[in-house]
Amino acid sequence: MKEDFLQALETPDVVGAAERFRQEMRRGRDPWEIHLSLFPVVMRVLNPPFMNAHLPKMYSIYRDLTPYLKREEIPALIQLEINEYARRPLREKLDRANPLTSPISFGDIESAIRQQDWEKTTTLMATFYEQKGGEELARRFLLLGSGYVKDSLGHSVSVSAFILLEMMERKDQDPWSVLSTLSYYFCQAKFDTTPSLLKPAEDIGGRTYDHQMMRATSGPGIINLHHSITRYAIERVSRLFTEDEYRHMISSWTALMGNKKEEDRVFQDAGVEPVTDYNQFLEVFSKDDAKSTVAALKGMIPSKEGRQQLGRFLIRGLCDRYQGRYDPHFLTGLGSALWVVEQYWNQATIALNALFQYLDFYFENLKSRGQA
Repeated sequence: MKEDFLQALETPDVVGAAERFRQEMRRGRDPWEIHLSLFPVVMRVLNPPFMNAHLPKMYSIYRDLTPYLKREEIPALIQLEINEYARRPLREKLDRANPLTSPISFGDIESAIRQQDWEKTTTLMATFYEQKGGEELARRFLLLGSGYVKDSLGHSVSVSAFILLEMMERKDQDPWSVLSTLSYYFCQAKFDTTPSLLKPAEDIGGRTYDHQMMRATSGPGIINLHHSITRYAIERVSRLFTEDEYRHMISSWTALMGNKKEEDRVFQDAGVEPVTDYNQFLEVFSKDDAKSTVAALKGMIPSKEGRQQLGRFLIRGLCDRYQGRYDPHFLTGLGSALWVVEQYWNQATIALNALFQYLDFYFENLKSRGQA
């Protein structure tokens, strides 16, 4: 059945993939096992007209979403995932090449990207992986991407970060599929030169640091949402960097936001009572109003148990309202918002800003698609 799933994605065959998934659930198969089995094909899923690898990035973020759910709730999320992959085209498969035997430098990879030679770049990346290890390749690749954060709306780092995290997690898988995906993206985008390290214009810490998160979580629409997603990605790979490199990554992120001002919204006057169970939440959530939904969830933020419930409600709500077609940012943006809530639960203005920013994007996007 594993091969059946992969074949349904290769075709693509949305109906066939959905039916195969339902059959496996009836047989009692673990839905997370199915998710893991999709790895080789998912790395080739495209999201035209955009060149960014949105779906492989979404695949990794599922690791952050599923812990919020009860076991019996996970199948709905994996069903949604499979449908989203199956309805999109795949990048052509790049045949596996053997790593080179001679020593190479990361500069050789940059040179191949400059030549826009996708196959050569992938082979060199595989060679670097063999010679220096996955973490060193990830570190250097993310630093390369940091030079293009403003030009790519953060994707040069955020896409790379989550795909590379999955590569490092999946020791059971050949990294070739990840390396060919990132090579293809960077060659297309012409991300070919690692920048010199930036120094922050101001200290990273205390009130200044919080101010930057308020700026990131402020503002409507997809552009502002990417400010939050990019920071989420940087923090998920922060262990790979030296202190100076981390400060550089944060400086690249703050430069992405430009001169954007922070917004401090008030949610107490939404006229909505805090929710205590999922049915109450779904009633509010289905009204497609970000302010009232945040007001309904606001009381959950202070406690760990409450935040767990908050994440569970939002993920279930996304699944229950699914009508066969989603923007991948519905999932990546939700991962980002939940990360902010977990990190800034004791700074309510930042946590609430992040929830509002995401929900406002989600509801407005649903309306534009005629799904609200």
